[in-house]
Amino acid sequence: MDVKQHPRPTTLPSAPPLESGPLPPVPRRGFLLRLGLGVSALAGVLASVPVLGYLLSPLRGTSARAWVRLGPVSDFPIGETRLTTFQNPFHGAWDGPTAGVPCYVRRAASDRFQIFAVNCTHLGCPVRWFPESGLFMCPCHGGVYYEDGGRASGPPPRGLFEYQWQVRRDELWVRGGALPTLATPA
Repeated sequence: MDVKQHPRPTTLPSAPPLESGPLPPVPRRGFLLRLGLGVSALAGVLASVPVLGYLLSPLRGTSARAWVRLGPVSDFPIGETRLTTFQNPFHGAWDGPTAGVPCYVRRAASDRFQIFAVNCTHLGCPVRWFPESGLFMCPCHGGVYYEDGGRASGPPPRGLFEYQWQVRRDELWVRGGALPTLATPA
């Protein structure tokens, strides 16, 4: 049997020219699938930012602190407790008025001070000083503290947190930069 071989073409047949018209529409199901995957990926990235910040926070080291001037010692009479404010030494321009950190200064003797954070040790609400009764009171859950910062009653587990202080050339200075806590005393 003779098989006839057909000569192979040396060029491929030309394809019909592409039309330059609009692309075919994407089906709704495909569009919604892509949109859902994109939104889910974005949500995953946004949710991972605080987790990564928490996991990498030990690499930043301890929080920075610095000594901040509160004012002349004569501004704080012996036996009185006064509310005052100092500027957080590590603030940015975006902090605005929140860069001012309030604290209570109690002068127990001519050379002895106590500087209290205004935050209740229960849940952090700001306490208020009542000179008539000699007590700090928290309006949120009824926490009460004595004038020396010790716990008097209510749900707080301990007394008020105290800042470290020092007197330099008749000026009172406080160690600021972070709120004092049990884990990070001032």
